[in-house]
Amino acid sequence: MSLLGIDDLAFSIVLGSALGAGICLLLSLAPRWGAPSLARRIAPYIRDVIDPRGVGIAPIAPADSAALAWQTMQRRFARVVGGDESVARRLRQAGSPGDPAAFRGRQLAWALVGLAAGGLLVVGAVLLGRGSPSLALLPPLTAVTAAFACDARLTRAARARAARVREELPTVLEFVALCLSAGEGIFDSLRRVSDVGAGELTAELRGVVVAVGTGSPLSEALAKLSDRLQIPALTRAVDQLVAAIDRGAPLAQVLHAQALDAREDAKRDLIERAGRKEIYMLVPLVFLILPLSVLFAVFPGVFMLRLGIG
Repeated sequence: MSLLGIDDLAFSIVLGSALGAGICLLLSLAPRWGAPSLARRIAPYIRDVIDPRGVGIAPIAPADSAALAWQTMQRRFARVVGGDESVARRLRQAGSPGDPAAFRGRQLAWALVGLAAGGLLVVGAVLLGRGSPSLALLPPLTAVTAAFACDARLTRAARARAARVREELPTVLEFVALCLSAGEGIFDSLRRVSDVGAGELTAELRGVVVAVGTGSPLSEALAKLSDRLQIPALTRAVDQLVAAIDRGAPLAQVLHAQALDAREDAKRDLIERAGRKEIYMLVPLVFLILPLSVLFAVFPGVFMLRLGIG
């Protein structure tokens, strides 16, 4: 294909995209697409008749076909990508209220934005006269990169929140043990600590207190907290606390021992991170400072030998 033909193709893509965007905007303003459906209009009036408790009605389907098409794309993308268990675990650790389907939809949106950005870069490069056949790989690469960036963002958020929970765990356990030593019960101690605390772990404890207040057993609520976060230090502390509650062991001593173990884990983690940082610090030393030092030491001798001096 000649350069003139490539320029015509690029201009056609730009003009066609502008025309398609204008048509979509006009169709979105049409009354037939914007009006709510019959089910959406009558649902508030028949809810009490078909479901007096208001818990058995499925979510109302979107009124427009664009939302239906987007939901279909989300489901197909989730089936292709898979890994809903890992996504659900990271969402719980990150404290995100969404579900794996919503995250896959957001990841799909990131991929589409990346695809559009790659297409714009290709069109811009062609219009500037720098087009080549290899640029056809740019839109898929940007789409895949955007999808992986969305997943990496969730992983980073989950790791950061899990690290904050591990840092808060010894302090929270010691405060609960202090409340127990003062004569309060385990539930009152957890409620007091969750009320005065402002961290991630105390926010999770507020959920435990609410669950117990609505009728769930304390052991079951704590076990659900452990399963939801899946942090080893918290899991060990919860298991020991539940076992102590079931067997009638002194809870204050158990919590003090778990707080000490959590601090030892934090100390070991800090030492491991310091060791990794030392290795990372060798990278600029080996690849930047050491070559420059050798260059400064060897260059004068080489220069002298070239001049025939010495």
